[in-house]
Amino acid sequence: MHSFTYYSPTEVIFGRDTQQKTGACIRKYGGSRVLLVYGGGSVVRSGLLAPVRRSAEESGLICEEFGGARANPTLEHARKGVQTAITFGADFILGIGGGSAIDTAKAIAIGAANPDTDIWEFWSRKKKPEQGLPTGAVLTIPAAGSETSASSVLTNQETGSKRGLSTHLNRPKFAIMNPELACTLPVYQVACGVTDIMMHTLDRYFNPTDNEVTDALAEALLRTVIANGRTAVADPHNYEAMSELMWAGSLSHNGLTGLGCQEDFAVHQLGHELSAMFDTAHGASLATVWDSWALAVMDAKPSRFARYAKNVWGISGSDEKELALAGIQATREYFSSLGMPVGFRENQDIGEQEDHVIRELANRCSYQKTRTIGTFRQLDENGIYEIYRQANQK
Repeated sequence: MHSFTYYSPTEVIFGRDTQQKTGACIRKYGGSRVLLVYGGGSVVRSGLLAPVRRSAEESGLICEEFGGARANPTLEHARKGVQTAITFGADFILGIGGGSAIDTAKAIAIGAANPDTDIWEFWSRKKKPEQGLPTGAVLTIPAAGSETSASSVLTNQETGSKRGLSTHLNRPKFAIMNPELACTLPVYQVACGVTDIMMHTLDRYFNPTDNEVTDALAEALLRTVIANGRTAVADPHNYEAMSELMWAGSLSHNGLTGLGCQEDFAVHQLGHELSAMFDTAHGASLATVWDSWALAVMDAKPSRFARYAKNVWGISGSDEKELALAGIQATREYFSSLGMPVGFRENQDIGEQEDHVIRELANRCSYQKTRTIGTFRQLDENGIYEIYRQANQK
């Protein structure tokens, strides 16, 4: 087991009607002037924004709204939010919605606390933030795990780059999680969320290190998500299934399922470039490349994939390679059963691409040949290109 420091300070308030406690939570963590950050209007149409704001104002807080966060949240929109927060004099940022709104709230919190630095300086690793405003989250979509994670991802539309920033400053002070708020989601959005939850765990699970406690936690979470994902896609109003997914989404990305391991996250890096270039949904981008990635790296440690097949999918057998391939196939079929694309051709946002596009994707993902991705098997630009090429044929 590798050495680690684990820090997960977010207070979780879980269950029915918990959004009514928003104001008290903000005040508990020192907020008085609150910027409410949300997406394209679903929290308005669903009637969620009004009671959240009312809860805050009844607690004596002053509120300002900032909507418009979109899937694959953008740097440009976050910059506007930073200026809004500064002008308003915000001392607390509340994200209301899914990962996009919460990631945007985190970016605004960093930017407002560092008004002399453009936030892209932090996301592009040119500078390290030393301070940020406190944030909170009211979660409506089990998926990204941003409500308890240290990360925030932004897309720079001008350059076509998608970058993530991980810092303890991004950890929300609290996360309000009412599964009922997710029960009206479109089926496709539920499926994308299930895929994202699984991938946050898979990108930690497939690493060079065996770690029994962490591995067992990851396997249990994956089995739970697989079973309840099927149920939630068939019936998004199923409270029990949505409860399991919402809690699993947080656990999958708060660091717990990767403790003591060398996390991989190559699939996320591959998927980020697809989202940046084609604006495809994050969960869909991950499913699009996972199968091709798995087949490309499996030989680095087939025993890992064999264990995955046995302990997650319940596949029996003695031949290690056959088990490994069966586990990969089971995962591919599961994503397909959810309506997720498992290749470029199946992804309606992407489709089959010419070779020069595949090479450009590989060039971007390798940061113009300046980095490798992954730890299970390190991938340079050539390795990245081959995975994209294989995905392009499916």
